[in-house]
Amino acid sequence: MSQSFNRIVIVGGGTAGWMTAAAIATGLKGRCTVEVVDSEEIGIIGVGEATFPSIRNYNRLVGIDEAEFLRATHGTYKLGIEFRDWRVQGERYFHTFGDFGETQGPHALWGQYRRLADPAFGELGEQCLPTVMAMQGRFVPPDDEGRAPYKYAYHFDATLYAGFLRRLAFGRGARRTDGRIVGVTRRADGGVHSLRLADGREIEGDLFIDCSGFGSLLLGKTLEEPFVDFSRWLPVDSAWACACERTGTALTPYTRATALEGGWAWRIPLQSRTGHGHVFSSRHIDADRAREQLLRQLDGKPLAEPRLLRFTTGHRERFWVHNVVALGLSSGFLEPLESTSIFLIQSGLGHLMGLLTSGQPISDGVVADYNARAVREFNRIRDFIILHYCLTARRDSALWRDMATMELPETLAFKIDAWRRLGLLHLQGDEGFDEHSWLAIHAGMQHWPERTDPVLQELPPDEARQSLQQRRHAIAESVARLPSHEAFLGQVLARGGT
Repeated sequence: MSQSFNRIVIVGGGTAGWMTAAAIATGLKGRCTVEVVDSEEIGIIGVGEATFPSIRNYNRLVGIDEAEFLRATHGTYKLGIEFRDWRVQGERYFHTFGDFGETQGPHALWGQYRRLADPAFGELGEQCLPTVMAMQGRFVPPDDEGRAPYKYAYHFDATLYAGFLRRLAFGRGARRTDGRIVGVTRRADGGVHSLRLADGREIEGDLFIDCSGFGSLLLGKTLEEPFVDFSRWLPVDSAWACACERTGTALTPYTRATALEGGWAWRIPLQSRTGHGHVFSSRHIDADRAREQLLRQLDGKPLAEPRLLRFTTGHRERFWVHNVVALGLSSGFLEPLESTSIFLIQSGLGHLMGLLTSGQPISDGVVADYNARAVREFNRIRDFIILHYCLTARRDSALWRDMATMELPETLAFKIDAWRRLGLLHLQGDEGFDEHSWLAIHAGMQHWPERTDPVLQELPPDEARQSLQQRRHAIAESVARLPSHEAFLGQVLARGGT
């Protein structure tokens, strides 16, 4: 493998491609050329409009002003995801980007909540600030990000975001070549030497970053890297996507995921429109019926005909092979239930940038470590997504019966067993979600430990009761004074700064 990456070529100009170009043009400015090769003929999928809080770290590192970003992408704020009908029809719960206080020991909030079992405390979510904010349609950012009890993310138009990053990357020296790739020339060691375009041009490079989407032009098609299929655990393989006009309803600061007969439907509120989609398993429901169910979910007039996407959940065995690194859909895909697609781009890109800026040689061992880390991260997020399905009490359709009785990955089965028997939120390396996220899903699905930890008895019941009541009341009083999500967003957009 070449140790000198003077020419970095990015294949594909969607969200992954322009996130990569902006990051490299910023972090390696003057140390290499950055060229994005894509074709206007291909277009951008543009479905992933909901994000994870880490997107704010990326925006900050490449120097993006929040107000400018929100205006350019029609963005809104996001405090988490509301899940409807997942355990049983008619119930809902919230996966928050906040915390539930201590999770272990005598002061474990959830433990004392369960121990006292007092309906006066309401839902566990009422002990979590961003959950209450979200359910009341209110929003303000945390005062002190380092010690704040919650984080936030965004909803935005992915196509507009790619265009925003494209302009930023251009301003920092990246260049773009418009052309359809018709061939790839290989090096003697098996790596990629150049790309051949339809008009005969040859694009040479030292490092190629494959952001070509589901087609995986370099890693999948050219290098023939095998694919690890997750379909036995995550059978959804299709999605209808459709945007609709905004109605007069409040601009909610959260994503919604509603479980349906053969999958689930998303709702993502933007300033200018509302994004809707239906992710489903073609083995459990046909496409036409799934489309009808999506259209019934719309809360406004559709802006275009629904688009059908096909995919397979899983990832390539390796993400970095020879001088090709895949980011985004070309490396793998996990259904968008927890908005992790852009997170996975950012995580892989962050690790890659750390290596490229370190000045250290890129040895075979370094590449092997990069690949092992990426695989672990995909597996951990896969397990977290499966958790939403496998705890269901629904038996009203074939999908939910299958998901409730499937054999789990050993890593997830161990975590569930540790929680069920001992009340332990066991986390492993390279987790995408922290213990508060795992707790939110367990609690939302009414999946509690079989035994009460005796250490909880060390806290007198009256003291535990007072603590829970005070926290719940303090949160309620604090949220009542906050502006609505729409009002706060309007203030940010009007003042032109953060």
